[in-house]
Amino acid sequence: MKLPKALLLACAVMVNTSACATKLPPIDPVAHVDLPRYMGSWYVIAAIPTRFEKDAYDAVETYTLKPNGEVATLFHFRKGSFDGKLKEFRTTGIVKPGTDNAVWGVRVFWPLKAQYVVAYLKDDYSQVIVARDARDYVWVMARTPTISEADYGALLNKVKALGYPMDKIRKVPQRPRGADLGTGAR
Repeated sequence: MKLPKALLLACAVMVNTSACATKLPPIDPVAHVDLPRYMGSWYVIAAIPTRFEKDAYDAVETYTLKPNGEVATLFHFRKGSFDGKLKEFRTTGIVKPGTDNAVWGVRVFWPLKAQYVVAYLKDDYSQVIVARDARDYVWVMARTPTISEADYGALLNKVKALGYPMDKIRKVPQRPRGADLGTGAR
């Protein structure tokens, strides 16, 4: 598979900026992530998006636990509108040992891995914030395509408290659906 130059550049930036020194402290991950419960589909509610997902509509990230403990990921969205071209990206998450499953390296293409920190996870596994120490990208996701304004505001306050520039947050348009993707409870 040949990757577009823009995707390769975005991936290189994602990897390189996490290694750069920042004035902000590292992001504290949640204490524990139950990986089987975390698996499944998550709607992207808001993000500071990477270059290749900046015009995403109906963005969904789906995780599948592989027998070797790695996490297969499928990210898909419509480009530019609800009727736009469907885009898909597959990556692999590698859980960092000693983090109780809360910090991953995401291998976009070998050998580069981007940082993935579960910075907030609601007790019922219905909402999550995925962050990076570099404060360059963040994803607010839920098991449903929409969440209440109160929940949205509370999640954005958490993102702000992590040290992110709020003027870069983009609310991802999600088409309402008849059924959600589940809460992850098993």
